[in-house]
Amino acid sequence: MPITIHIYDDNAALRQSLEQLLDLSGEFIVTGSFDQFVQPSADAMPDIILMDIDMPGTSGIEGVRKIRETNKKVPIIMLTVFDDNAHILEAICAGASGYLLKKSISEKLVPSIKEMIAEGATLSPSVAKMIIQAMQKTSPKEQYHFSSREKEILEWLCKGNSYKMIAAGLNISFETVRTHIKHIYEKLQVRSATEAVSKAINEKLI
Repeated sequence: MPITIHIYDDNAALRQSLEQLLDLSGEFIVTGSFDQFVQPSADAMPDIILMDIDMPGTSGIEGVRKIRETNKKVPIIMLTVFDDNAHILEAICAGASGYLLKKSISEKLVPSIKEMIAEGATLSPSVAKMIIQAMQKTSPKEQYHFSSREKEILEWLCKGNSYKMIAAGLNISFETVRTHIKHIYEKLQVRSATEAVSKAINEKLI
């Protein structure tokens, strides 16, 4: 069954390019294309939302906040030209699920959507680097008594790595990663990778 997608971006040419790119894959259907934020109704919520971080009127970040008031689960990928920490961290804290810089969108969009559907949040490498740099500037405010492995996995999660990538990078099994992340969620009292990353950033845990 095709994956349904809403696109929010005030750049008409970019929206058209994204629609064509998604249509060519044969795996997606664009069910909404908007030049400004419009709150999706519960019965018309797509499988994925692509949201420009900076739009006139209601910004993409504020749009994420509004969506999260009624829907905590729909993956929201922010499309951004910004390379400053403030916008990116604000979007994470608002509840965005993943990020892509527009300069790499043609090659990264489809793989990122597939990974988002399969395993959770994804971050472009350059965005992930900025997030980690921001977190490393300060010390943790709270202690959640993470084991050394849990802290290591949380760091990998915050860098945008999937469960499979974490397992390969740390030379442990996929199920071991899943178990550790379950424990991380319990200690942080969150239910998703997005919430875990957001809390880690807000409380400067990494």
